[in-house]
Amino acid sequence: MPPNIARATQVSWIFAPTVTRTIPSHLPFLYPQQRSASILSGLSDNPTAYHKKIRRGRGPSSGKGKTSGRGHKGQKQHGKVPRGFNGGQTPDEVVHGVRGFENQFSLEMKPLNLEKIQSWVDQGRLNPAKPITIRELAKSRCISQVKDGVKLLAKGSEKLTSPLHIVTSRASATAIAAIEAAGGSVTTRYYTPASIERIIKGKTDPIHSLQSQISLPVAEPREEREYPIRLPDPTSRKDIEYYRDPAHRGYLSHQLEEGQGPSLFFKTPGIGKLVARKTRSKAASAAENRIW
Repeated sequence: MPPNIARATQVSWIFAPTVTRTIPSHLPFLYPQQRSASILSGLSDNPTAYHKKIRRGRGPSSGKGKTSGRGHKGQKQHGKVPRGFNGGQTPDEVVHGVRGFENQFSLEMKPLNLEKIQSWVDQGRLNPAKPITIRELAKSRCISQVKDGVKLLAKGSEKLTSPLHIVTSRASATAIAAIEAAGGSVTTRYYTPASIERIIKGKTDPIHSLQSQISLPVAEPREEREYPIRLPDPTSRKDIEYYRDPAHRGYLSHQLEEGQGPSLFFKTPGIGKLVARKTRSKAASAAENRIW
């Protein structure tokens, strides 16, 4: 006869030794959590935390019955109306065009970080003994698809060890401080999309123009005959003021006098001569107005 397994397990459970587990007093979170079931069943959100769903088409007493708040007949009652729909007439955005939400004067600058330039120098793809311009950056494949210019940023400035002399469109204040601390220099100058294409092709000087007086410590002798098309200078007030600012290391900062600001409109306080306004007496002005 086979043994009764269920009965054997019951007997072993009866004679099994009892083990009591003691939980340290300094670990109260190990005690089993006790919570009343009535608290869990009564949990709810605040009355004003949500809005009750509107039940439409459920009788006139709700105020949203019959037509469900849509009114009688028409396209708005039967279906949906697309945004800007004029009943089949030519839409307004086609007639007048879409304006706004886009800055027409913004520039698309190519970002370039210092850690990438230092990596190119370590690999031998850039020569720190010569000025680094857009042409050298494009030939070494450090940048590509440049539209309005290149902006120098300071990411990885702690990795910069070589003294670099860079000529670029724009540069952040942190990048300028990091390069000058390493013994280099930064010069920002004006470029146009067409001039950038000619610079990459070797048809335009990447540094010098008619108004520039850029002097770099590692500059090579200038040869004007090598470039058939000259590099343009800025004509708008916004660009002129940017490249006249010494804080931006602009190449037109030599045009400023000592103590003069880069603005073309606002005068620097204390600069210029004050001309006293001449006042004439009433008798003198009346004498001039006499006919005889």
